[in-house]
Amino acid sequence: MTVATTTSKVSYTGDGTNDTFAYTFKIYADADLVVYVGGVLKTLTTHYTVTNAGVASGGNVVFTTGNIPAASEKVVIARSLARTQSNDWNDYDRFPAETLEDSVDRLTFISQEQDEEAARSIKFALTVTDVGNVEVTGTAAERANKVFGFDNAGNLITTVEIGNYEGNWATGRAYVARDIVKDTSNNNIYICITSHTSSGAQPLSTNADSAKWALLVDAASATSDAAAAAASAAAAATSESNAATSETNAGTSATAAAASATAAATSETNAGTSETNAATSATAAASSASAAATSETNAATSASNASTSETNAAASQAAAATSATNAATSETNAGTSATSASTSATNAATSESNASTSATNAASSAAASASSATAAQAAQAAAEAAADNFDDTYLGAKASDPTVDNDGDALTAGDLYFSTTTNRMRVYDGSSWSDVALDASTIVSKTSTTGSAELPTGTTAQRDGSPSAGYMRFNTTDGSFEGYNGTAWGAIGGGATGGNGEEAFIEHEHTIDEDYTIQTGYNVISAGPLTVTGAITVPSGSTWVIV
Repeated sequence: MTVATTTSKVSYTGDGTNDTFAYTFKIYADADLVVYVGGVLKTLTTHYTVTNAGVASGGNVVFTTGNIPAASEKVVIARSLARTQSNDWNDYDRFPAETLEDSVDRLTFISQEQDEEAARSIKFALTVTDVGNVEVTGTAAERANKVFGFDNAGNLITTVEIGNYEGNWATGRAYVARDIVKDTSNNNIYICITSHTSSGAQPLSTNADSAKWALLVDAASATSDAAAAAASAAAAATSESNAATSETNAGTSATAAAASATAAATSETNAGTSETNAATSATAAASSASAAATSETNAATSASNASTSETNAAASQAAAATSATNAATSETNAGTSATSASTSATNAATSESNASTSATNAASSAAASASSATAAQAAQAAAEAAADNFDDTYLGAKASDPTVDNDGDALTAGDLYFSTTTNRMRVYDGSSWSDVALDASTIVSKTSTTGSAELPTGTTAQRDGSPSAGYMRFNTTDGSFEGYNGTAWGAIGGGATGGNGEEAFIEHEHTIDEDYTIQTGYNVISAGPLTVTGAITVPSGSTWVIV
């Protein structure tokens, strides 16, 4: 067959009912598949069976009763071939094409599996041309309690700690990457990004080594913001005071305008009186003219007196006309004064409205400035509290177990510090300090870097109730190492020895009380006599010899 697909893994979502899930690629044996349900590896024959091994188009994984994936559970089926090559061609022997093609196909399948695994790993993009050094160095002890990171050259480093608080910055000190210090000139918090010996003076923002530090907490800016907010509040208060003064001045202008209006009204009244007087004078002049005419008619004897009376009447008429003209002028002036008074009143009202608007705006500015000041103070308080809380939880590097935190307060459960004596991170459990470590009850530990692994030990009766292929332990019942191959437990070479301590001898029990299937193509030898109570399966092509 040709290999026309790169698929080596399929996934599904269970519904609580369906027990059959297809795989769409070729495998050579049922054990060539790994099956996960909900992230848990399942066991062949115990949890599922496989169909169509050896078929190019694939087959099905069928879950056994009681093991059907629940609704929403993720089912992952992947090909997992042993990285071996079992074909052997002899010189001058037949060279069958099908066998050769199977070998090439197997290599292709293994390559596809490796591609799929590589796709799930963290890697640099193809476009990256300056990968740098990504080799992991140092012993396990040197890497303990550290994290991956990149130095200032972009190279991978594994000696970067989460962060050591070193207190106040000081000149002449050797700082390493991830050290945390406080700049006492402005209360800023910095973290070291390049190891160096400090020099110069604070603030670190203008220090010659400023590029070797990164700012964590900008307390200086928070303080500046608070000062600026306070200045804004003061300016707003001044604006409010000026607006009040403007409002007072506007009130004064309004009062003066009202007085002007009153004076104008008085002038208008006086003009009316003058006009009345002028009309009276005109009436009197007309009467005088009539009397003069009568006198002229009747003054047969007194012509000189009549002439004089006529002259006086003409003079009175002219005076009356002058009075009328003056009255009209007074009336016009009074109207002008009234108009000016009305304009002054309007301007005063406008000034009063503008003053009120200025007062409202000033009050709004004062409120906004007060809010800004409150927010800035809250931000500063939060930053200082965060730095203090961090300082109280991670106590930095110390030579011995501390009894109080960095503020002199009582220790709390969860506090951490780095021991410079043992080069280990230690944690406080509420009553005592201990090294940060994995749970020894769930991992295989070792006696030392060059010592031995400490495998679980126990009797035959203490074996796992549901073992999976690959489990390994030391059996104290028969004094031998044993492993589980997915079907049964069996002894592992190098376990029990003969009575005289010679490792050339391997002992086994007289009774075989468990079912066991010999692998296809393998031969087995046992020493008799044996009592067999289990079912022993010898496949075709395999041999079991009892001597």
